[in-house]
Amino acid sequence: MAATRLANGSVGSPPRLGSHALSWTDDLPVCQLSGVGFSTNQLYREDGFRQEEHEFEDRSFHFRLLDTESFLYGVFDGHDGSRVANFAAQRMPAELLLGQLNNNNTDEEIKEILYQAFIAVEKSFFESIDHIFAEKTTIQLQLPEGISHYEACKQYPDTMKQLDNLEKEISGGTTATVSLIYKNKLFVANVGDTRALLCITDQEGMLRVMQLSVDHSLVNEEECNRMALLGLDMEKLKQHRLIGSSDSTRCLGDYHVKGGYKDIDLLLCLGDYHVKGGYKDIDLLLDASREPVIADPYVHGGIPLDKSSSFLIIMSDGLYQALQDAIQCDRVNVEVARMVAAEFSIQGTLHGVAQAVVDKVVRMHHDAYMTGTPEIKSLCKKRGDITLLVRNFNYPLANAINSPNRTGPYNPLSPPTPARIPSHLPLTPSISIELSDHSSSQSPAGTPTPTKQRSPPRDIMLTTTSTLASTLPDSTLNTSNGGTSTESSTQSSGDTRFPSRFYQCAKLELDEDGKIEPYVDFSDFYKAIAELTEAQRETLNAETNPKSGYETITEESETSLTSGPEN
Repeated sequence: MAATRLANGSVGSPPRLGSHALSWTDDLPVCQLSGVGFSTNQLYREDGFRQEEHEFEDRSFHFRLLDTESFLYGVFDGHDGSRVANFAAQRMPAELLLGQLNNNNTDEEIKEILYQAFIAVEKSFFESIDHIFAEKTTIQLQLPEGISHYEACKQYPDTMKQLDNLEKEISGGTTATVSLIYKNKLFVANVGDTRALLCITDQEGMLRVMQLSVDHSLVNEEECNRMALLGLDMEKLKQHRLIGSSDSTRCLGDYHVKGGYKDIDLLLCLGDYHVKGGYKDIDLLLDASREPVIADPYVHGGIPLDKSSSFLIIMSDGLYQALQDAIQCDRVNVEVARMVAAEFSIQGTLHGVAQAVVDKVVRMHHDAYMTGTPEIKSLCKKRGDITLLVRNFNYPLANAINSPNRTGPYNPLSPPTPARIPSHLPLTPSISIELSDHSSSQSPAGTPTPTKQRSPPRDIMLTTTSTLASTLPDSTLNTSNGGTSTESSTQSSGDTRFPSRFYQCAKLELDEDGKIEPYVDFSDFYKAIAELTEAQRETLNAETNPKSGYETITEESETSLTSGPEN
């Protein structure tokens, strides 16, 4: 799919003819230091045919605040429709950009503003559908008391159809990850499993990847502990793998797994409080003492941005889940960051960088289904919507001249991997991998998440002198989910060195002989050759000399064929 970008750069989703409704966010200036890639969900078949399982439910935005050096980014992964994601993508900027921030705010105050913005967005959404709730309740009260759903559909088909249509208008929820750059500091808040990764380059040229968000799902042990304290049977929930229609333990919207209808006074006046719906209507959640799925975000910040800051990644779970299922990689965050860094050396725009990574993951996932083992095929039968937002800080974009978003080449394919050097030669590069604990977060104020949950992920150090990120060998390391006891890619992170020499586009100068100065140093190679023994030289020559594709056939002489053995 070609790179997609809305003309006004506001709330993003793949464009459909005549489907883009006007929004107040259309007038907000787009951040020219960022790019977004999209792909709609896919359901695969053995004959290679693909089809969308549902409408595209992701939304995103990337804004620059007027007359300031502040920026706001967000990715929202909706479920059961796009209504909540679309509402949140338009309401969230209103809760943050209309005078809530000022130059006197401390870091703790900014985190509190982010926290309250999430609460306000959900409250506003439920208020916006109050009238639909009231209409649905009025129709429900017209049905005979105690009638089953089957009998109601049989006896009152028109009424049940009307109820189904109203249900579609109020159903659904969304994850949300919002990043705010304010006074040259980075703040991140999230609910659900949409991830934010910060990539920084240290003094040794290492690209370090840190996950700044928390996955609120059933694989997060601390979230499971929180819900267990409410009286829920977590073993049954984990076996079911879903809470309602989603696996998120925190989200915006989705009244089915929350308190249901909020206007209790109206329902009491109508004479039946029990039609309100909510988590009490779900058997697995019935025993909860209060709402098990909440909208309280995890908030992290403020992280100073300096010359070491490379780029920021915000991605929906459709991207990293598809990649993890396709290649069975435990360090999926590292792989995504490595793919983004590799596309920086190829693409001419940030939109091209994001879209190229999305397209590559989409292709890898489909190829895994078509050619993988039965186990892989069962994992890759389908994938969800994908959104990838990349915000560049200081990472070199090789083909860009002036603007990081200028019109430039879009290359969906990466260059081929260079040929291997014979392994017996004592040459570099060499590859070393080490694990180290690195503190990447601090306890945010105003966040109900337990302190232990904010413990940082373990960093995976991956050092190499290779010039292309795509040539790095694959290696699999199991790391514990930060603060949890389950092995998962939730908190995986890593460091990868990408020499800056590769990205410099210096003009080639000719010497007096009409030759260019050599840009590859072969001194180590010649030195290694000189240190070889005669036996090693002969072995090397035998391996490198051209060989015939046919074996030599030695013909026996005619006399040897006719003469018998000697007595």
